[in-house]
Amino acid sequence: MLPRLGLRAPIRHAGSSLRYAGAAPSTWSPSLSGPRYFITPTRTRTRLAPFSSSSARLATESRRAQEPTRSTNVVATAAPTAATPSFPIPKWAEKLPKSLRWTHPYLSLARMDKPIGTWLLYWPCAWGITMAAYSTALPVTSWAWNLALFGTGAIVMRGAGCTINDLWDRDIDKKVDRTKLRPLASGEIKPLQALTFLGGQLGVGLAVLTQLNWYSIALGASSLSLVVLYPLMKRITYWPQFVLGLAFNWGALLGSSAVLGATDWKVALPLYAGSVAWTIVYDTIYAHQDKKDDVDAGVKSTALLFAEQSRPILTGFSISFVSLLALSGYLNAQGPAFYALSVGGAAAHLAWQLRNADMESRENCWEMFKSNRDLGAIVWSGLALDYAIKMAALS
Repeated sequence: MLPRLGLRAPIRHAGSSLRYAGAAPSTWSPSLSGPRYFITPTRTRTRLAPFSSSSARLATESRRAQEPTRSTNVVATAAPTAATPSFPIPKWAEKLPKSLRWTHPYLSLARMDKPIGTWLLYWPCAWGITMAAYSTALPVTSWAWNLALFGTGAIVMRGAGCTINDLWDRDIDKKVDRTKLRPLASGEIKPLQALTFLGGQLGVGLAVLTQLNWYSIALGASSLSLVVLYPLMKRITYWPQFVLGLAFNWGALLGSSAVLGATDWKVALPLYAGSVAWTIVYDTIYAHQDKKDDVDAGVKSTALLFAEQSRPILTGFSISFVSLLALSGYLNAQGPAFYALSVGGAAAHLAWQLRNADMESRENCWEMFKSNRDLGAIVWSGLALDYAIKMAALS
């Protein structure tokens, strides 16, 4: 296979004859640059998951998708205008005045158009806070303050995590169809600009963290290493979802310490471990969206590792989550509302997800992934109802 060439030749029509300095026709791929078309010889790389019987098929499909025939018809696509950026932004940002449109790529970098990640980061925090509030009969105003404070922190730190992720992955993102328009991958934002933005995000996150007790400040700061390391894991292990779970569910420990002054490990640790199992479930479903691109880019994930066995393996992780959630509630002396709504509701929702998940459909995987926002709300509703019943009985 020839190395990647930097040569680009303009095409006047699909049947034009071109010279490629010896490049084989099977390595041609069309790319669009502004209003003109170019052909760039590419090099296909294939890496297989060691335990995946479908990896070879994915690699073949990925390779075939990159090999156009000589009669390929190329259709022009209008270039994005300044008013319609190529990267996704939240709908409310479209109404910003022209003087503030410079913020669009930064809002996209922080994934403000996809709040699902913020919800998934927030729910373990809310669970930990509410379980601690229940055990201590914390006044409602203090409970609400902690929920609001952690909500703000979830918005900021999820955005910071996305910035860190995209700084590491900007070269990989260019090779993945779903991520190639992200601001760093597309060149809309330069790495130095992203680092400056990250400094601002971390500054706001620190301001939120300093509202907590010293134990919680130290505990919260210690999670930053996981946030930084997570993007690297997909390069070296098929278990990056496990590392993501360790980082994303830190709030289960932090929520407990914010209320109690120190983490109640007896209750918080099973909640944390169960939440990690939950993350492996929803992020494996999420990773199935990109498995064909990931094979070509050499990126690893549990979606590639589990492959056609994803459903039964994720069923095992789902059972672990529900069991550890129930154990945490038992050790916290939770009431009937918790078992009926939180435990029963989580079990039913996960059963529905795994029954209806289509691992070969990007659209379905995305919808199943997003539905975990509702699962988090279901678990929290049982905890909140238990807390409300207890506070009403004490008043």
